[in-house]
Amino acid sequence: MTHWTPSLSDSGTPIYIDIAEAIHADITAGTLRPGDRLPPQRTLAQALGLDFSTISRAYTEATRRGYTESFVGRGTFVTASSQPRAALRLVEEDPRMNMPPEPTDPALLAQMQAGFIALAPQLPSLMRYQSTTGLAADRETGVMWLEQNGLTQDPARLAIAPGSHAAIHAILSQMADPGLTVLCEDLTYPGIRAIAAQLGLRLIGVPSDDDGIQTKALSDLIIAHRPVALYLNPTLQNPTTRTMPAKRRREVAAALQMHDLPLIEDDAYLFTAQDAPAPISSLLPGLAWHVMGLSKLLGAGLRLAYVSVPTRGQMASFAQALRAQNVMSSPLSLALAGRWFQDGTATALQSFLRNEARARQNMATQLLPDLTLTSAPEAYNIWLTLPQDTSRADILSRLRGLQIGVMPSDAFCTLDTAPEALRICLGGPISRDQLESDLLVLLDAVERQDWLG
Repeated sequence: MTHWTPSLSDSGTPIYIDIAEAIHADITAGTLRPGDRLPPQRTLAQALGLDFSTISRAYTEATRRGYTESFVGRGTFVTASSQPRAALRLVEEDPRMNMPPEPTDPALLAQMQAGFIALAPQLPSLMRYQSTTGLAADRETGVMWLEQNGLTQDPARLAIAPGSHAAIHAILSQMADPGLTVLCEDLTYPGIRAIAAQLGLRLIGVPSDDDGIQTKALSDLIIAHRPVALYLNPTLQNPTTRTMPAKRRREVAAALQMHDLPLIEDDAYLFTAQDAPAPISSLLPGLAWHVMGLSKLLGAGLRLAYVSVPTRGQMASFAQALRAQNVMSSPLSLALAGRWFQDGTATALQSFLRNEARARQNMATQLLPDLTLTSAPEAYNIWLTLPQDTSRADILSRLRGLQIGVMPSDAFCTLDTAPEALRICLGGPISRDQLESDLLVLLDAVERQDWLG
């Protein structure tokens, strides 16, 4: 380990940026050499009199710029290249999103990068306008991947959209006029709330229990409000992490068939969950839209989703709605996703995400044993119900400045009064060390009545 401390400037830039630039300066000066291990984050924090999160952000920034490489359990090292790489594009992640953990294994990262580099000779053609719903080869690759995950798909009913959000917007825009009603879970994905608001639709939540929406309540609301569709996220549901069991799925499907009500099944976590029951869509031929997003598997930056259209006859109108709003999915994203599916990178990513999600869920369970959590092994988040007389607004104010993503229940609630609860994202660029630190701060914020900061 290198005994190194940075020389900080008085430039007024954020301290974490200052530290990252000091790393760069000392690499250039030869003070830091390729392969040198930087001091552990806690050690450097103590030496500089700074908090741990500032050092964590600094190391993360240095890695993003290409000055260093981080390895879980080993530490942060100066890059092997004798010259630092050009500064990477500055990225500001959105803590409101439920992000998957980011891979850190050098072999997996090299495999992902190799797929990207292999596309270079095709760049001119990948910059052109192409099919709105994907080329035939893209759909064939999608069918292959779905079959590997236990799903049989008719290629003639498979479309590719630029993300689940775009797909759901296109589905509802051709299905519902302003003022009409869509049903959903009482705690639901914020994206459907935003889409409904933009389209002028009324969103009504169906009361739920531990198994998902209640079937009798669903039937009563269908009769009372004559909705145009039911929107559900039944697998590793966002935000509660619950997966609807097979029996409840059959009951929901039977109620929808009885009332001839279309289903929009948002399977954002389909490729992360293991041993989930068959999609509700498989029980509703000709009546269900099945949206299978790839953001939680391959990364949100690719903006891709597979969409199983209820009938072949609806493909043209769906494609027209997609084209009006988005023109097409990015051919570059499609090509990269297709390569990762074919060369095994997607399977390796899937394995990493499942293992890392389990490890982080175990960490949360061990660090927060006395808090009321709802969680699942492969989920990227936990749902925290706060103790009685504890305000979510108060807890949020105590958690400012943390890297962990925290969202209040208000973002998900379709009821008049939101519960005192928080969604805690365990993924994203946050390291395990930082996650542990932030979870301990969360525990202290919830349990201490004499909070001093």
